[in-house]
Amino acid sequence: MTNPLRELNEYGQSVWYDNLNLALLVSGELQRLVEDDGVLGGTSNPTIFEKAIASSEVYDQRLTELAEAGHDRSRACHDLTIADVQQSADVFRPVYERTEARDGYASLEVSPELAYDTAATTTEAQRLFLALDRPNAMIKIPGTAEGLPAVEQCLSEGINVNITLLFGVENYEQVALAYISALEKRLAAGQAIDRIASVASFFVSRVDTLVDEHLARMIEMAATESARGLLRALYGKAAVANAKIAYAKYSELFSGPRWQRLADAGARVQRCLWASTSTKNPAYRDVIYVEELIGPDTVNTLPHATVDAFRDHGRVASTLESDLDGAFNAIRRLEAAGIDFKAVTDELQVKGVELFTDSYHQALNTISAKIDALLKRPHAPVT
Repeated sequence: MTNPLRELNEYGQSVWYDNLNLALLVSGELQRLVEDDGVLGGTSNPTIFEKAIASSEVYDQRLTELAEAGHDRSRACHDLTIADVQQSADVFRPVYERTEARDGYASLEVSPELAYDTAATTTEAQRLFLALDRPNAMIKIPGTAEGLPAVEQCLSEGINVNITLLFGVENYEQVALAYISALEKRLAAGQAIDRIASVASFFVSRVDTLVDEHLARMIEMAATESARGLLRALYGKAAVANAKIAYAKYSELFSGPRWQRLADAGARVQRCLWASTSTKNPAYRDVIYVEELIGPDTVNTLPHATVDAFRDHGRVASTLESDLDGAFNAIRRLEAAGIDFKAVTDELQVKGVELFTDSYHQALNTISAKIDALLKRPHAPVT
């Protein structure tokens, strides 16, 4: 039987696993995903790490060692995440070599507390990349207004960057231009650009979640059944349309004389990465955000449930570049109905930073509680 996950690669799309953690490494599951399902990379974030620490005992021995060495919770958190991503990068290293640095990356995110501080984000990204000490490590930097200069600076220094928490097409264009500018700086300085890797992580399902919430409120207030019907027809249309329009912008930016000059010097495109691709609404097909966004030079990061679902019943076809007119029309219809789409995507980025910051703080509290339990001392939560 064919594996739909592996078939995605035939259409130019790479599958990365959106749940790097120590249990995955210790059990050998990450290696199996690479060998059996053709997974070509992986990502983590503060929410993933917090859940892994809270739900698994595999970190306990290392936590005990760190606590006995006098490391506080922040230092322990740093050491654990560095180790997870280093080991994951080692699993992916053969992929990195085989694909000549196209795939095989493991991503680690800068602290979300720094999302609105350019200098601190830059320093943290530099420090993390140095600490990871792997050519196939990738640093995640939020695509906030303050994050963009840090992205360009880090890329110009040869740091692989995964720009995260992207929701709006305008924001995505800024990110792509930052990548191109960084490569131009390196080229002008006589530095190599053929091994600089970057992906632009465009979040998908959260767009439908928030837009659908707006639509639900509008339906309640609609005066007629006809008006309610028109609004219901817009449910679940925003996220895929938004991603398709972003990909159209990608195709525009990574073509033409400006890009060709860099490509002739060995530059690789900054691929669109579809993140948040688990289906939040049970009324929607559980693999919709995979099936509807299949196209060349893209990455889809899948959580475990979506990996299992797509392996079982995913349908593979070239879909990303189909019906672009329909995508633009869907966004126009939403705007005409009264939804300010830019306001939606701006709100989602702010909420995304808040969510990751909350998860980071929760991870620190979980580490504190575990250390206290392991050392058998009273625990007082730290805010």
